[in-house]
Amino acid sequence: MFLRFFGRLSASLLVLLSALWACLALWYQLPVPSALKIAAAVLWAGFGLVAIALLWRGRAARALLSYAVGFAMLMSWWGTILPSQNREWADDVARQLIAHVDGSVVTMQNVRNFDWRSDTDYTQRWETRRYDLDRIRSVDVALSYWTGPAIAHTLVSFGFDDGQFVTFSIEIRKKRGESFSSIGGFFKQFETSLVAADEHDILRVRTNVRGEDVYMYRVSLPQPAMRSLFMGYLDEGAALVRAPSFYNTLTANCTTIVYALAKHVVPGLPMDWRLLASGYLPDYLYDVGGLTAGYSLEALRAQGRITDRAIAADKTPGADFSQAIRQGLPGTGATP
Repeated sequence: MFLRFFGRLSASLLVLLSALWACLALWYQLPVPSALKIAAAVLWAGFGLVAIALLWRGRAARALLSYAVGFAMLMSWWGTILPSQNREWADDVARQLIAHVDGSVVTMQNVRNFDWRSDTDYTQRWETRRYDLDRIRSVDVALSYWTGPAIAHTLVSFGFDDGQFVTFSIEIRKKRGESFSSIGGFFKQFETSLVAADEHDILRVRTNVRGEDVYMYRVSLPQPAMRSLFMGYLDEGAALVRAPSFYNTLTANCTTIVYALAKHVVPGLPMDWRLLASGYLPDYLYDVGGLTAGYSLEALRAQGRITDRAIAADKTPGADFSQAIRQGLPGTGATP
């Protein structure tokens, strides 16, 4: 008796969860007006509830078979939804990174260097820049917080001994007029974009325009590992040019892809829940010995907050943005 009850309960939960997923999938991907999306979701919810009701009335085989066939048909449709390169993209992700490597010199096309006045008012600039991989001297991780301590956007910035910096950011490739949705990120709403940008663009837009709180940490890596990580980003960019892929809020986001690249540079990096709760990435890096030694995590966090320095740089004519935000940053040697 208990086993029968437990089996029905387990099957009911499975149907309930899959029906919830199906309703959201229909809402985010069914190519019809909103009213028809709602109708489709309501019908599927009713389908799931009927299956559960039949299950508890002793008609388990009929209920589960009917639901399984329906769900299989839904998954067949889901498999036809493929990522695309050809949509009406938002301006800031309209172009893709193209890189050419000649020995140690990398020529990167479509490096973004927008001048942002607001999220909707900006001057577009896409530039071609050259970087000598033999001259990489630093790797900094920046975390941009906008909704509490657990969620942050991860950016990785490379510094060169000639004073250049370039920042890589894995982002959603949103369409014109579209905004980010963490739930939509589970349901093929966005493709993935790799943005390479000037720090005055990609960090300043977060601190000075969007009002996000940004922290920067110097990462301890030997120069060959820095170079390998840089090349990993170029490989990721080339892969996205060859074949688009969907962004996923859980499995293919800004932090999990950084980890996937980094574990090829530093073998044996442990998987950790803080790679999913990206706001706690600095805690993870500190625990694996990846941040500047000789400081507590609290000190690194306090001195790594660049928000006020970024805002102040705007008020100082001629200020070097990248140098200004690093004043007092542990590991850089730049005193405040």
